[in-house]
This record gives sequence, structure tokens and C-alpha cells, in this order.
Amino acid sequence: MNTFSIMWKNFKSSRRSLYSLYIFMFLFIVSLFSEMISNDKPIIMNIDDRVYYPYIIDYTEIDFGGELETTPDYKGYFITNLLESGDNWAIFPINPHSYNSINYNNMNPNPAPPSSDNLLGTDDRGRDVLARLIYGFRLSVVFALALTAIGIVIGLFFGAIQGYFAGRIDLYLQRFIEIWGSMPELYILIIFASIFEPSILLLIFLLSLFGWISLSDYVRAEFLKGRNMDYVNAARTLGLTDYQIIIKHILPNSLISVVTFLPFRISGAILILTSLDFLGLGVPSTTPSLGELLSQGKENISAWWLSLTTFVVLVGTLMLLIFIGEGIRESISGKSS
Repeated sequence: MNTFSIMWKNFKSSRRSLYSLYIFMFLFIVSLFSEMISNDKPIIMNIDDRVYYPYIIDYTEIDFGGELETTPDYKGYFITNLLESGDNWAIFPINPHSYNSINYNNMNPNPAPPSSDNLLGTDDRGRDVLARLIYGFRLSVVFALALTAIGIVIGLFFGAIQGYFAGRIDLYLQRFIEIWGSMPELYILIIFASIFEPSILLLIFLLSLFGWISLSDYVRAEFLKGRNMDYVNAARTLGLTDYQIIIKHILPNSLISVVTFLPFRISGAILILTSLDFLGLGVPSTTPSLGELLSQGKENISAWWLSLTTFVVLVGTLMLLIFIGEGIRESISGKSS
């Protein structure tokens, strides 16, 4: 059995970690289909014996016999009246609200408490909190995975170059990394947020400039240890190139440190996005975000459903990732719980 097979066998012996992995993967996969779970557009409609797919195709009111060339309000009077006449019908998602749809029929002032129409209430603009939590969870995880993947690629590259070649290359790159890592990351984010329009891609780009530094140190240490191993010397004797030795021999043995810190890096990226959104330095306010909901909860203390539900989602996600990370560490050390 190879190293990763042994790790997986040891990982499965920890039920807490295994169930945490299953729950996290289930929630993330389900969130990928957020538009089918929470949306103000029907998945399928039947109007006058003709089938429509508003979830996939953007229709105008004219397509349903109206007069406007704009997208209809599928919960408004015009579409509701059509659905109540004849044999017309529509199948809405489980939660008939999107992250940016506003409930204009709510009798309570916004933010409105939980009700049968909005199961977790609305925010200060009348948007459904449950929908924003579902979309916000997906955004947080996708952002964390993208940031982690980019950090791993850059960190592996610099760490491998430093550790394998050592000497002056290691010395010069280490001085560069020390200078680069000493730059005030938060100030740079504030400056770019004031110059450019905030977006998720801008955040990923800026945070990727610094997110690889800590990982490169671990990879560098693994390569410094592995470059003088017997199997590496044997590979050199056989005439393998430096590239082949790095990719086929040392790198696979160095990936254990990367796998170990993977869940913790993902949880750290989620916290970074949440913190920046809470401070108003992250994504635009129209984008569903856990940090933006927490900020609303701070501004509306009496609206307990804003802070409480977001806190539960955020802490639950981080706990799952921490349990997964602990299971990976225990699987490497050969322990089980």
C-alpha cells in the first residue's frame, strides 16, 4: 500500500473526522445547485399547454402574453394570475427566493423576523436570509478552494526550487520572501479596494500574492531534507534530470505536509473572506456573503436571526474543517480516535 492509501485507512478509523468530511462534501455539493434549491424563478412552468424553463432560459413578459420586454416577476400579480387560471402550473425551488430578490409583500419592516414566507427572516433590504446563507456558503467555499489551490501551486514552486537547489538560490529567494512577506497586506487591500471596484476575482488575486509564503517554508524544509536521501542520489546516478527528480521523487513525498494543512488553509481563507466582507473591504454588498450578513447583524442588534444563523453556518463550517484536519494529522501519525 502507498502512503496515501495508508493515510486514508487511518483516516477512516476516526468516525468524527470521516463524518465531518462526508457532511462537508454533501453540503458543498448541494450548494453547487443553489439556483435549483433557492430561486425566485420556477424550475419549470406550464402556461396554456406550453412548457417553459425560467431557471435555464430568460423569458420576457411578452413570452407569457404580457406587454413588457423585461423579465417578469414570477411571484407578481401577472404571473400569479396566469398560474391560477386554467390548468397552468409551476414548480418553484424548495426556497422560492433568490439571494437578491426582495419580498415586497412582507407586512413587517425590514429586517423582518422569520415567517412562513421567509423561514430565516429577511435582511435590512428585504432579501431572504436563508437564500443569502446558501449562496454565501457556496461563495465562501469556492473562494477558499480557489485561494488554497493557487497558494499551493505557488508555494510548491518556490519551496521546491529553494529546497532542491539550496545554496545561493535558496539564500536569494529566502531574502525575497522575507521582504515580500513583510509588506502590509491589509493596507494593500484597502488601497486596491479604494481604486478598483470590489470583486471576488480581485480578492483572490490580491490574497494569492501573499497566501503561498507559509506553505513554501514547509515545502522548502521537506526538499532540503529529501535532496540528500539515498533514493535521490540513486536517481542522479541513473542520469535523471533535476526536473524528473523533483516531480517524480521528492515532490510526492513532500505532499504529505501540503495535505496536512489543506483543511486549515481552507478554513483560514473562509475566515479571511468573512472578515474582509465584515469590514466592507470584500465583495460588493449585493453579493451574498457571510461577512456582510454579520455586519448587518452588528448594525441591527435586535434582528437576532441575522447574527445567529450566520454564526451557526460559519462556526459549523469551520468545525467540520477542523475535525477533518485533525483526522488527517492523526492518520499521518498513525493514531486513531
